[in-house]
Amino acid sequence: MNNIIESFKTAMLDAGITPPDVIITDGRLHRFKIDGKLNGAYVLHTDGRAAGYFEDYKQNIKQNWKLDGTFAPLTDAEKKAFVIERKKQALARQAEEKARHETAVKKAASIWAKAIPALTHPYLTKKQVQAHTTRVHDGALVVPLYDASGLLVSLQFINADGGKRMMKGGKAQGSCCFIGASHAVLNPRDKILICEGWATGASLFEATGYFTIAAFSAGNLSAVAIQIRKQHPDNEIIICGDNDVSGVGQQAAHDAALACNGRYVIPPETGDFNDYHTALQGSEHGE
Repeated sequence: MNNIIESFKTAMLDAGITPPDVIITDGRLHRFKIDGKLNGAYVLHTDGRAAGYFEDYKQNIKQNWKLDGTFAPLTDAEKKAFVIERKKQALARQAEEKARHETAVKKAASIWAKAIPALTHPYLTKKQVQAHTTRVHDGALVVPLYDASGLLVSLQFINADGGKRMMKGGKAQGSCCFIGASHAVLNPRDKILICEGWATGASLFEATGYFTIAAFSAGNLSAVAIQIRKQHPDNEIIICGDNDVSGVGQQAAHDAALACNGRYVIPPETGDFNDYHTALQGSEHGE
């Protein structure tokens, strides 16, 4: 196993990528930092003939890899040992992740308690939206993230210039922010909107009055849509995707709508629904 990992690392170095210290051989995508930024990714599996790929997003390096040489099939004993080792690695990662999330929940609660309700903030002014349930802490607008049970699990911090960061260790997948009425007062006739960014959600709620949920990223839309469908099996769910030049937002909205048996809508011009909403407001005022 060590020979496989070292060969994989050597291939990354030969391609001009500094590999992470620890390589996980579970056949899944793993991101890692290059020069302090999360620009690296790799996949490595050791089932049969070891193979995988790695890339550096910034340098636009992407390369497939497989272990050279002729190899005898694994014996039954080796296969069993391999499966046991994979399970140990998976359990260790789960334990580490659970510990990080539990620490983040406590930290989020502490920061949220110290933060004050947002009345004004440069980001709110820029996006032309109301504060809703956001707060302010150390000059940053603080947006809460909740899990399916309604537990505060993380926070998003938005600076005056619009720079955003998620709280370290907080649970992101499946977490979201609710804007508008609570789950408890929804009836089956109420529409539910799900979008990516918080400001987009605020614009959608202010324009429609519908209960709105911000998933924070295109990659999280489906996970949020699925859990909301479980909680509200009879409500109409509309995914309000971003109109991206790359097509990422449109595809994510389509996939999320399919996952929750809902519908999706995309703004007619490039951007998100906050961009569209503010443009409409500007045209109404002759701008």
